[in-house]
Amino acid sequence: MGSIEIRPLLALDDLRAAVELQKIYWGRDLESVIPAHMLFSLANNGGHVLAAFDDEKMVGVLVGFLGTNMEESSRPAMANLQIVSKRMVILPEYRGQGIGYRLKLEQRRVAMRQGVRLVVWTFDPLLATNAHLNIRKLGGISYRYLEDYYGTSAAGGLARLGSSDRLQVEWWVTNRRVEERISGKRGDLTLRQYLDAETRITNPTTAGMDGLPRPSDILARPDGTLALVEIPTQYETLAERDPALAQEWRLHIRQVFKTLLGMGFVATDFLREAHEGRERAFYLLSQTNTRQFEQVDFSRN
Repeated sequence: MGSIEIRPLLALDDLRAAVELQKIYWGRDLESVIPAHMLFSLANNGGHVLAAFDDEKMVGVLVGFLGTNMEESSRPAMANLQIVSKRMVILPEYRGQGIGYRLKLEQRRVAMRQGVRLVVWTFDPLLATNAHLNIRKLGGISYRYLEDYYGTSAAGGLARLGSSDRLQVEWWVTNRRVEERISGKRGDLTLRQYLDAETRITNPTTAGMDGLPRPSDILARPDGTLALVEIPTQYETLAERDPALAQEWRLHIRQVFKTLLGMGFVATDFLREAHEGRERAFYLLSQTNTRQFEQVDFSRN
C-alpha cells in the first residue's frame, strides 16, 4: 500500500469510479447506489464527494450535501444549515487502517470552510465499529433513535432482517469537546474508570454455549447520570450465525435506547474492552435532565 491521499471529486468521469466503489458494498441494484449524475450535481453545488486514493486506486469515498434541520422549519434556512453526510464506503481490504477517520476529518474541514457547524448522519446502533468511530473517535453525540428509518424492505440494502433502525449522530465540528477528542487532548476514560465511578451496566449480556452474547431481559436502573448500554461486538457475524438472535437484539436495543433517550440520556462515548473474560462493547449515555426512571421488564414485551 502506498501513501493514502484524500481529495475531492468534481469531474463526471471520476464520479463514475465512485459509483463502482459503492457497488462493492451496496450491490448493483438501482436503489443501492447514488448515481454519477447525482454525485456530479452534489459536488458542484455546495456538496462534496471526497475520495481516498492509494496511488491512483480509489479505495474510499464519502458523500455529503448541504441541508437544513427541519425541526424548526419556520426559521430561515441559514439558521438551520447543516451538512448531511450521506454515505461512506471503504474497500474491504483497506478497512481498519484509519481511512474512514481521515475522510471524516476532511469533511470537517469542508464544513468549517463553509461556515457550517453541524454535520449529521445515521448509523446502525448495533454496529460496534461504526459506533467507535462516530462517538468515541470523532466526538459525535446521539439523542435520537430512528425506528425503521429506511423502512423494512430489503431493496437498497438498508434494512437488515426486515429492520432499518438508526441512531442519528450530531457532530458539532467547532465544539471544544470535538476538537479535544480529535487532537488527543481529551483523555479517553476506560470501562474500569466508569465502573469505579459506579456507572451501571443497564443491560449486561450473558454468553451462550455458542459463545454469542444474549441480551438481558431486565433493564437495570441507572444509578446516577451515567449509564452503560451493551451491544454485541460483532453483530454482523452474529446475524449470519443466528438470525433469530439478531432480531432479538434489534428489538432489545430499540427499547433500551428509546427508554433511556426518552429520559434525557444522550450517547456521548463508546468503549470496546475485555470485561469479565470476554470482549465487550458499550455505549456510555449521559443524562442531560432528570426524569423519573421506572424499571422496564423486557420479557413482557
